[in-house]
Amino acid sequence: PSCPPRVPDPVLPPLEEEDVQHEEEILRNPFSVRCWLRYAQARQKGPRHRLNLLFERALRELPGSYKLWYQYLRQRRQQVKGRCPTDPAYEEANGCHERALVFMHKMPRIWLDYCQFLVDQGRITRTRRTFDRALRALPITQHHRIWPLYLQFVRRYPLPETAVRVYRRYLKLSPESAEEYVEYLRSVGRLDEAAVRLARLVNDERFVSKEGKSNYQLWQELCELLSQHPERVRSLDAGAIIRGGLTRFTDQLGRLWGALADCYIRSGHFEKARDVYEEAVQTVMTVRDFTQVFDSYAQFEESVIAAKMETVAELGKEEDEEVELELRLARFEQLMARRPLLLNSVLLRQNPHNVHEWHKRVQLYQGRPEQIINTYTEAVRTVDPFKATGRPHGLWVAFARFYEDNGQLDDARTILTKATRVRFRQVEDLAAVWCEFGEMELRHENYDEALRILRKATALPAKRAEYFDSTEPVQNRLYKSLKVWSMLADLEESLGTFQVGDAPHPVPPLAPPNPLWGPSLHPAALGALLCTPMSSPGFCGCPLALPTLPTTAGCPPTILCLFAPTPSCYGWQHSPHPTGCTPS
Repeated sequence: PSCPPRVPDPVLPPLEEEDVQHEEEILRNPFSVRCWLRYAQARQKGPRHRLNLLFERALRELPGSYKLWYQYLRQRRQQVKGRCPTDPAYEEANGCHERALVFMHKMPRIWLDYCQFLVDQGRITRTRRTFDRALRALPITQHHRIWPLYLQFVRRYPLPETAVRVYRRYLKLSPESAEEYVEYLRSVGRLDEAAVRLARLVNDERFVSKEGKSNYQLWQELCELLSQHPERVRSLDAGAIIRGGLTRFTDQLGRLWGALADCYIRSGHFEKARDVYEEAVQTVMTVRDFTQVFDSYAQFEESVIAAKMETVAELGKEEDEEVELELRLARFEQLMARRPLLLNSVLLRQNPHNVHEWHKRVQLYQGRPEQIINTYTEAVRTVDPFKATGRPHGLWVAFARFYEDNGQLDDARTILTKATRVRFRQVEDLAAVWCEFGEMELRHENYDEALRILRKATALPAKRAEYFDSTEPVQNRLYKSLKVWSMLADLEESLGTFQVGDAPHPVPPLAPPNPLWGPSLHPAALGALLCTPMSSPGFCGCPLALPTLPTTAGCPPTILCLFAPTPSCYGWQHSPHPTGCTPS
């Protein structure tokens, strides 16, 4: 700062008795700060002009004393306290501060007191320039003491342009205070620059919030700003930014989709908002997100209908207005009717192998055969039997039953034929398909076809495998399924002929051990072999051979030989020879 004009020598007032001692001490030590301060302390209760003259004398001798200047300026500020800002005493005090800064321009306390003094006077321009002078005079390590008071000053008056320029300079020194700047911009209505600054914070991975906010919280504030004030934020593409958040914050999709739709609604693009809602309900993966989006969607449609009804009430009923209102009501009703189906789609997107949800989806399409067929087709293509939740064969069986109920028996056979080639996880699933195939033929009185199907199911495969060998496909293990053999035995008993026993039989499965005889055949498989002709009655050489079994009319006496299995032998095989039986 420039040097003020030289102050003339003060005129000394007459001395009083108590001043003589201090004057003598000053004459002996004119450069002692302590002496001058003791003298000033003694004159505190005296006239102000005498105290001021004393400080002027002291500073004339010691112009570089910080203590003297500090005490003198504080006395000056106290002397004008409570006076009108236009009082000349304020200008005299300001002049003292200016003279002090000639020597104390590196002292931040002097600058702070002077700036606060000017702020209290309400001198806006002079205060701003003094703050700027302070920042230029002080080293950068002391700026952190000036800026809080400077920012408080610029926020005090409705001068947003000045405050914005000051904040921009401040952020160069302290970029971590950007949140404070964003908050100020929002308070003064400069939302475009606030959104730009907030977007920079979100994209800056090194930024650490002073308020402890996470990156997601900052992103949420940005989305809220963009969605609520789309007409005032021109520098950013709100749609692109929010869609970027959809891929970044996948656990908050419901809120982000709602913010994107809200952005279009406030902009007046209602059809785009509907497209956003439709896209959202078709893509969200959780029930929570779906609930948020659907509730927002329904509320939006209700608000549109309410606004249209108010318009019709004010302007009167016109044909076009009534048609549009009916259209909107129908659209809302359709939306509410679609809710169960949309919720089912969400659950299937979570787990496309959920068999129960596929059955539930078919029930939602009752009365719409084309949609039912498409659903079943999609289900059997999508569900992986090894990942399925539930019984995957139920989809094939229900699909075939649907065609059967509608009189399309050939299509039902085609579906079940394809189902028998599916590699299910368990043999029971494939066995249930074959049994359903046979039962369908029985329901339509195709008895020979039912027998043929079950005989085909129990036929020995090209490669035999153990029942519980999961490394082999279920088609190679089906011939050991008790369920299929039981049904075949029932059909043979009801529909078979005496010549059935002439044909070679596959290996019957094991039944639970018999407490008397040890391992035995399943009763149904045993019944299928009762009428097997033997060469002669009697006993065979097996340790567990049974005597001649009871015969029926027209059936010759038979012997059933049971051979005790070894650990590697799990099946049983009867022998037509009386000499014994062999392990399978």
